[in-house]
Amino acid sequence: MMLNLFSNLRRLVLGSFILLSSMTMSASKSNIHVLGTGGTISGAAPSPEMLSGYESGTFPVVELLKEVPEVSDFARVTSEQIINVGSGSINGEVLLKLANRINKLCKEKPEIDGYVVTHGTGTLEETAYFLNLTILSDKPVVIVGAMRPWTATSGDGPLNLYNAIRVASAPESRGKGALIVLNDEINSARDGTKTDTYRVETFNSREYGFLGYADPDKVVYYRKPLKRHTFQTEFDITDVVSLPKVDIVYGYQEGSRGSVDGLVASGSVGIIAASRSPDISVALEEAQRKGITVVRSDRKGQGRVLNSESRLKEGTISSDNLRPQKARILLQLALTKTSEPTEIQRIFNQY
Repeated sequence: MMLNLFSNLRRLVLGSFILLSSMTMSASKSNIHVLGTGGTISGAAPSPEMLSGYESGTFPVVELLKEVPEVSDFARVTSEQIINVGSGSINGEVLLKLANRINKLCKEKPEIDGYVVTHGTGTLEETAYFLNLTILSDKPVVIVGAMRPWTATSGDGPLNLYNAIRVASAPESRGKGALIVLNDEINSARDGTKTDTYRVETFNSREYGFLGYADPDKVVYYRKPLKRHTFQTEFDITDVVSLPKVDIVYGYQEGSRGSVDGLVASGSVGIIAASRSPDISVALEEAQRKGITVVRSDRKGQGRVLNSESRLKEGTISSDNLRPQKARILLQLALTKTSEPTEIQRIFNQY
């Protein structure tokens, strides 16, 4: 009932964009499968003017798709619900389930041309990067979210979902790895990151820029990822039951070693160090001597973390330019294959 209340207004907002894009669509339809995981894009608030105080993961993805029937002009869309939660509740179990499901569909249903995953924006980039590393296909996998709940006046969810299906349908999207689509903008799963807590233009790729745009007339790309991904990956998670416990330590002035000691005591086998203090450095060195893998990242948001032969011999691994939350994802997968520092450094260099 709540969805019906906002349908007419939403249709007006989408109308002009969809009219132009539909005029340029190919006559042939693609087959797109949408997997729902929840988040703000499926959230509901008590009234349409409320952009906060909503409940994430309220509407199932099948209900969202009913509100964008225009996608049937260019795609045959099927869907399923993996989970329906806020993105903070996404864990390793969900990531494995989601990736294995897509990989299974790629094998069993070759007629599916692309995939869309609806997701909360808080940890969307982590799920996107995980899929970028574990989907064994060159078919488009598009992760989409929204900054406003589905029930909001002028919400961004419906157009984001519409565009995500357009991007997954575009032949040009094939072979570019997992993609993040919000606000008409296409980011690489590896480089894209959330940069604002509230604004709809929150995702960008810092110094590298967008891959392309979902413009009204067509989906257009200006660059492609060069790091290994999807069909080039070495990570087959078919038989992985659980992911290794990897955590992040944040460095700051007078940073206490307590966070490192606590993680070691709790069973972490890998630690991402987002900068460090003298005390944290000592604790990390002790953790390394106990066999825990430590990867140096940084809290600044962009730029490479340099390494050296001497540091690598000491067991120090550089995250290259991966932000801490994505370095954690890559280390989890790396540790399913090896604990050798030189080999893990090779993985960080290539992915």
